[in-house]
Amino acid sequence: MTTSTVKTNLLGLTQPEMEKFFDSIGEKRFRAGQVMKWIHHFGVDDFDAMTNVSKALRDKLKAIAEVRGPEVVSEDISSDGTRKWVVRVASGSCVETVYIPQGKRGTLCVSSQAGCALDCSFCSTGKQGFNSNLTAAEVIGQVWIANKSFGSVPATIDRAITNVVMMGMGEPLLNFDNVVAAMHLMMDDLGYGISKRRVTLSTSGVVPMIDELAKHIDVSLALSLHAPNDALRNQLVPINKKYPLKMLLESCQRYMSALGEKRVLTIEYTLLKDVNDKLEHAVEMIELLKDIPCKINLIPFNPFPHSGYERPSNNAIRRFQDQLHQAGYNVTVRTTRGEDIDAACGQLVGQVLDRTRRSERYIAVRELSADSDLAQNAANTN
Repeated sequence: MTTSTVKTNLLGLTQPEMEKFFDSIGEKRFRAGQVMKWIHHFGVDDFDAMTNVSKALRDKLKAIAEVRGPEVVSEDISSDGTRKWVVRVASGSCVETVYIPQGKRGTLCVSSQAGCALDCSFCSTGKQGFNSNLTAAEVIGQVWIANKSFGSVPATIDRAITNVVMMGMGEPLLNFDNVVAAMHLMMDDLGYGISKRRVTLSTSGVVPMIDELAKHIDVSLALSLHAPNDALRNQLVPINKKYPLKMLLESCQRYMSALGEKRVLTIEYTLLKDVNDKLEHAVEMIELLKDIPCKINLIPFNPFPHSGYERPSNNAIRRFQDQLHQAGYNVTVRTTRGEDIDAACGQLVGQVLDRTRRSERYIAVRELSADSDLAQNAANTN
């Protein structure tokens, strides 16, 4: 009886890991660079197509290795040019990747987990519960799939994907090793050659891992703030109970100062009607961030069924922005993109085989609320 050999997936290997792999099979290290270029620059997953690699090595690789990205389940294109891919990962769950074009910039929003281990109250991804961390191959595989879909291989200066943000499904810092490996590939010249200023990791505030991040990589950092005080943030972003604002902002400052450059923290703030969008919240935010060089990205809430939250009016958004502007902050309001294909910020849900039973509880609460509304309507009719 023969046992099948588990093949090494080369897609998620960083340059040092790829060199180590070729060492382990008795080949020269320079082969790592050759194969990485075929995979990431040309989007090749067939070893026979790697024409500058000897036939003997190609045959050896076919026996022990593979280049396997996530399975593409669907690709949708919005009326505004936004694209969304649903891809199936090894756990059986599906995650979503979104591409947002804007002028000469093309930003790819990449997922790090199937579902999310956290449960921010206003995020539809969190309501799906959590299944698994993605492997490094599944994280970088989203870039690989998107890059190939544009026909932008080999990569050129005017390539479609100019920026990558780890802002899709999941909390990136809770999948630390795989996310860091994938981001190294994004920036590596043998990978996608994207500037470290244009690769951004967004976190809800896993303080110990923010400190650890500085030891491994120097990508841009975005903080999902969403509230200017601990009491409100405890409600919206539950991890704040473990790592409150003072501790969190100090860790962000340590990370930014470790970069040793004039780079600023990005603050993400989802505006929720009558929850965190009042002028007093803006005043609190000004005080909270007064010693932190930052730019602020306001995100009007994108509704999803039974969330319990609403989008503020345009006037409320403008007043909030103006208050911050007057205090000297660089403030932008994120334009809602891809809403017609459910690709807007906070709307990514995928199809998660939930291990936490969080989605089950959320659905039960939602159905209870719907039954209560029906009963109330019936009573009012009678």
